[in-house]
Amino acid sequence: MNKFITFKEASRRYPAFTEASFRWLRFNGNENGFNNCVIKVGRKVLLNTERFEPWLESQGEEVA
Repeated sequence: MNKFITFKEASRRYPAFTEASFRWLRFNGNENGFNNCVIKVGRKVLLNTERFEPWLESQGEEVA
């Protein structure tokens, strides 16, 4: 399993998120902390899956 994946690959791995929703999270990354989950190499922006999953868990609320 790759640690760094494109937003297109991420939307296939995490079907609850579209490619556009990952872009929106990145655009607002300073406010929501998502910037800690990505790395930029040249023009390519890659998602770090090892950081994304803990970030995602920290964002939600448990539903009883």
